[in-house]
Amino acid sequence: MRKTLPCCIRAMLSVLALFLSAAAASAGTIPINGLVVNKGKEPMVGVTVLLKGTSQGVTTDAEGRFFIDVPDKKSVLSFGFVGYQMQEIVVGSRINLHVILEEQVSELDEVVVVGYGTQRKLSVVGAVEGLAPKDLQIGTNRSLSNNLAGQLSGVIAVQRTGEPGKDNSDFWIRGISTFAGGSTPLVLVDGVERSLNDMDPAEIESFSILKDAAASAVYGVRGANGVILINTKRGEVGPPKVSLRYEVAMSEPTKLPEFVDATTYMEVMNAIASDSRITLPFSQKQIGLTKSRYDTDLYPDVDWIDAITKKHAWNQRVNVNVNGGSPVLRYNVTASVYNERGIMERDDSQSWDGSTKLTRYNVRSNVDVDITKTTLLKINIGGYLQRQNKVNHDIEDLFNVAFNTPPFVHPTIYSNGKVARKDGNQNPWALATQTGYQRLSNSKIESQASLEQNLKFITPGLRARVTFAFDSSNASLVRRGKTPDYYNPATGRDDDGNLIMNIASYGQEFLDHASSGEFGEQTTYLEGAVSYSREFGKHYVDAMLLYNQRSYDTGEKLPYRNQGFAGRFSYSYDRRYVAEFNFGYNGSENFARDHRFGFFPSVAVGWLISEEHFMEPARDVLSKLKLRGSYGIVGNDRINGLRFAYITTLGTNNGYSWGTDGSGGHTTQGNVAHTGRWEGHQGVADLTWEESAKFDIGLELGLWNALNLQADYFFERRSNIFMQRTNIPGSAGFIDSPWANYGIVENRGVDLALEFNKQFGRDWFLSLKGTFTFARNKTIEKDEAPTVVGTYRSYTGQSVSTLYGLTALGLFTEADFADVEKGILREGLPTQSYSSVRPGDIRYKDLNGDGVIDDQDMGPIGGTETPEIVYGFGASARWKNLDVSVFLQGTANTWRIVGSDVFIPGSGSGVLGNILTNYADSWSPDSPRQDVFYPRFSYGSSLNNRQPSTWWKKSMSFLRVKTVEIGYTYKKCRFFVSGNNLFCFSNFKLWDPEVGANDGLIYPTMRSYSLGASVTF
Repeated sequence: MRKTLPCCIRAMLSVLALFLSAAAASAGTIPINGLVVNKGKEPMVGVTVLLKGTSQGVTTDAEGRFFIDVPDKKSVLSFGFVGYQMQEIVVGSRINLHVILEEQVSELDEVVVVGYGTQRKLSVVGAVEGLAPKDLQIGTNRSLSNNLAGQLSGVIAVQRTGEPGKDNSDFWIRGISTFAGGSTPLVLVDGVERSLNDMDPAEIESFSILKDAAASAVYGVRGANGVILINTKRGEVGPPKVSLRYEVAMSEPTKLPEFVDATTYMEVMNAIASDSRITLPFSQKQIGLTKSRYDTDLYPDVDWIDAITKKHAWNQRVNVNVNGGSPVLRYNVTASVYNERGIMERDDSQSWDGSTKLTRYNVRSNVDVDITKTTLLKINIGGYLQRQNKVNHDIEDLFNVAFNTPPFVHPTIYSNGKVARKDGNQNPWALATQTGYQRLSNSKIESQASLEQNLKFITPGLRARVTFAFDSSNASLVRRGKTPDYYNPATGRDDDGNLIMNIASYGQEFLDHASSGEFGEQTTYLEGAVSYSREFGKHYVDAMLLYNQRSYDTGEKLPYRNQGFAGRFSYSYDRRYVAEFNFGYNGSENFARDHRFGFFPSVAVGWLISEEHFMEPARDVLSKLKLRGSYGIVGNDRINGLRFAYITTLGTNNGYSWGTDGSGGHTTQGNVAHTGRWEGHQGVADLTWEESAKFDIGLELGLWNALNLQADYFFERRSNIFMQRTNIPGSAGFIDSPWANYGIVENRGVDLALEFNKQFGRDWFLSLKGTFTFARNKTIEKDEAPTVVGTYRSYTGQSVSTLYGLTALGLFTEADFADVEKGILREGLPTQSYSSVRPGDIRYKDLNGDGVIDDQDMGPIGGTETPEIVYGFGASARWKNLDVSVFLQGTANTWRIVGSDVFIPGSGSGVLGNILTNYADSWSPDSPRQDVFYPRFSYGSSLNNRQPSTWWKKSMSFLRVKTVEIGYTYKKCRFFVSGNNLFCFSNFKLWDPEVGANDGLIYPTMRSYSLGASVTF
């Protein structure tokens, strides 16, 4: 045990230092003294302190202190010690220095964030992958989830809309393994379950995902879908360091559906009517006057998508970070503002603003205080305030109304200022600009305190920690709405040239007012943990035991609650062989008292082949070779959205009525009635969580200390999926089919991550990166009837959420008809039950062989909207102060059944629906091709051609240039220009293939061009 100097001796040394200082000052030198400690704040003896550029130096004493004279404030002191990183410090105006030396660590000794703690990289045998925070700060997205796809292997993510406030990506770790329960991963921010969508990237210090059971078993009933771990920035010893970043961007839609103009619309409709042998709906005079733009009031030509949207919008982000502190107190403060303007149009003549705009303010302050040399207090406070303004109408519905309104019916607004709509239909422009606006406000506060105690006085490596967190959020809405006066479309002009119009309905002159609020969400979290980490020669032991509990209150009858224990024991021998055991013993309030808790174990082993003695000759080339494997059980307590399903419920029915009708006669609708009660759903006494058995085998390869490959094969079997039984006979007597833990899904795949980093000489640096994820699931048990399993109608054996419809055989030809004029098919061809057919209509396969095409011929047709493959690759290079980076991201094996009621040209009979610009890619008598996009056009809806089928099943695979950035660094400033979502390569051309609409009618994802700067001082 280190002995301290007596107080009298220390006092004498202080007096001596003052005397030497005075003497040195008279000699023109500056006396410097200081303390050198390691990261554990223990004084370091024998550290060499040199005046750079000279041979003058000293070493630290038994208390880690040193005294040295330097010639001026520009002097640089270097601190060196075997096994520690060299550190250089400019003296400046300080005469007392506090220096913390960090150990030199190899890649295998780096610290990795894992469940409920950290581990050395060499002892990690779970499938864990991290992402540098700078890779999350790409583009000017509001939501952090939009930057995940292709960046991390194992993550499948898609952004279905670009609408401000709703533009979060859907994301999963290693795909979807359930058809009923929750499938999204658990997200922990500083160890507490929170959302990542409203965080600013500037807040983040580390970002990791846990993919297999060895990594996530400690989370028990919440770990089946994988885990995302986010740690926020903490303070470091040193003077205040300020980082500022500003970015402004112009954005535009990546790809919107494009409609034909009014002239083309009328010509196409006339051609369809002619083929259908009905009267032409549009005269040549109307077509000609519309084309010449003779009078745009009477002969309008409106692109309704263009009318309700703007070509461009703007957004900007600014964030500032302040970091610093002393050996006793360290702090990190991050503040940011994000502002986004949407593309929805507004009427500038109105005194109110109904355009789409969003502003979010984020702030986070993390403070660390060393109460004693072994006691650390951490205080975290963060949160956000988000304010949003939008049109007083659902935006997705606006896009649908824009598609349903033909381009010729009326202008957006007449030249006399009057607004029209036809036959009770809507005017899309009026809905977007004349009906008022909404103001939405969301806010959240996140608070957390933890106390960590180093128990080295008991035994080295022993630590204890207790954490408490409290989060609260709320939301409010203010709606200011009105209905304008609507007129019937103008029928002509009078002798004075005024439009002849009649009022259709009167509206309001002023905006009304309504407001509402939500209970919000309140979360409390308590955690206590003991950890032990120590090396004994060739043996390394790492262990952890933890208790936690969480209460999540959304204003329902009872809060959601979890409680349990978790543990980990890891053993490494000679840096070559690793074994690990993890467990979670926890439960949920959602289950019956005797079935509330479960045990979720996992085991994992690893072999670092590159550390074997026989590999020493190859270490210059083979810097890392590691094999690992794991198996474990994890759970999912989010079961089909049902709570307390172990309790039998009571339902209501129409009851019974009795009495007289008032005239003495009896009636079945009597004067007295009582609502009846009957059994609701039958309680499931042994209700339990979904159980997931996971297997993983992985390879980690490093070459030349520059190239790193991580490859994993995984398999998961998810059982006990909670579902409503479908194969229970009616004679069982249940009013509602019972529920049970019955379903089974299997999921398997591979994920790969490849990275190359190399410095070439003094001026060049090159980095390459690529990821690949493939995950395919299969339904093993869905309680289908034995007569259905194995047939074309069975979901068993298919992917979760597989597309459903008819199987198309192509288009009918004239050879298929005995009488083309009457639509009589040849003998032997099945009867079409949906509608009469003609050559050019879609022909379907009679799968059940009953001679009739109907709904009984529908079944799973393969493919899912969720991609099975997600990949990304990119490169960055730096030459001196200039840097360039590019990143591409894509998906494959993703499909969608496109179409809607009036999607096919002619379906709306010229009253409803627009026509997409690809209308010429269709079957016609003059060009009876089979490889067309559209079947035969009909005047009015063809039920036969509208059916969901393989004909309309389109691949939505794409490759997107996600980001390109060019930057230049001058001293401590960096200036950059970048583009986000610049190009998209896909076989599907009608709209952005990633959006979540079968007809593309949704707020689009956005392309952006940005300019920015960052500075550190």
